Amino acid sequence: MNSEVSGSAIPKVMRAVLLTGFGGIEKLQFRADVPVPHPNAGEVLIKVGACGINNTDINLRTQWYHRAASSSLTEEVGLRGVQGITDKAEEAAATWKQEALVFPRVQGAAIAGRIVAVGDAVIAGRIGERVIVDPQVRDRSLPERAQLVAYIGGERDGGFAEYVVVPAENAYAVTSHLTDAELATFPTSYDTAEEMLERARLSEGETVVVTGASGGVGTALVQLALIRKARVIAIAGQSKEARVRALGVHEFVPRESESIKAAVEAIVGSQGVDVVADVVGGPAFGDYLKILRRGGRYTTGGAIGGPVQPMDLRDLIYKDIEMYGITCPTPSTFARVISHVSSGKLRPLLDKVYPLDELAQAQTDFVKRTHVGKFVVEPTPSASGIAK
Repeated sequence: MNSEVSGSAIPKVMRAVLLTGFGGIEKLQFRADVPVPHPNAGEVLIKVGACGINNTDINLRTQWYHRAASSSLTEEVGLRGVQGITDKAEEAAATWKQEALVFPRVQGAAIAGRIVAVGDAVIAGRIGERVIVDPQVRDRSLPERAQLVAYIGGERDGGFAEYVVVPAENAYAVTSHLTDAELATFPTSYDTAEEMLERARLSEGETVVVTGASGGVGTALVQLALIRKARVIAIAGQSKEARVRALGVHEFVPRESESIKAAVEAIVGSQGVDVVADVVGGPAFGDYLKILRRGGRYTTGGAIGGPVQPMDLRDLIYKDIEMYGITCPTPSTFARVISHVSSGKLRPLLDKVYPLDELAQAQTDFVKRTHVGKFVVEPTPSASGIAK
């Protein structure tokens, strides 16, 4: 292993938060004696500057991905975990590879930091690079949409720690004036959002409805849709309207509207939407299909409002609608996001920064869903706290 850390040796142990099992917030355990990982061939060791919090962290911990879970991802579920799931549950195989998780596990997929050591077959010149990490570990020999073999922070350790090892190809060099905390707002959210819009072929002048427009993926969808010069109709909680409108959306529909369908139709008319970019799901799912024009596209990367919903197949069939489900963004999509970051086209929406030892509190605040944008944790706390 080749290494260099500003004249000081890489320590033997580090601070990290361990997920000790499926369940509630109590399953997160802060430790200061976790061994620093060692990069194998083709891997790099990153000193973590910051790591963003995402729904994936909550979903995995609580077992919300399990097929036996059908409720929305409520605050209670986020704090206590999904209740009643056992190994004998019907269809016990998870929709996300929970059966591959080994505890204790360091979660955290949205990593920004600097390479401090490299394994064999990685050029030593990469030491010192400032990087953003693509959390998708792929097998490139598989079909493009089926390449995901491990998720950083899931099947392998992630960034809620001072150091993390990732495949060298997953560490993307970035040149930016942004802080590590700001850079950590981009992975998982923006690559998911960009893949959603890419698959749906959102084009200049088209109208897109973005659900959950105040969250991490939602705010990313808004910005990326505007880069594509689309007309954006955002759906989010009424209390967040001013903050969402500040992103530049063309129209805003309160999530609390008596009928989201009627509210959207009042803006664009019946079946006047080209693309629905949905990260919420829930009871409004059927209406999202109804507001699409003939030949419209529905693209989804989340269902925190409830994953199991009825569907009128006539909307799909007789309107020739296309539907896309997004789990594994392609490397080219991630590279495109990094290009937008480096060029300054994307604005980091950093709501609050927490020290690593307050990860449990950060997740407690996260599941209240009163924020706009992203929460981030730092192994070494900054003086900034809340980003204005």
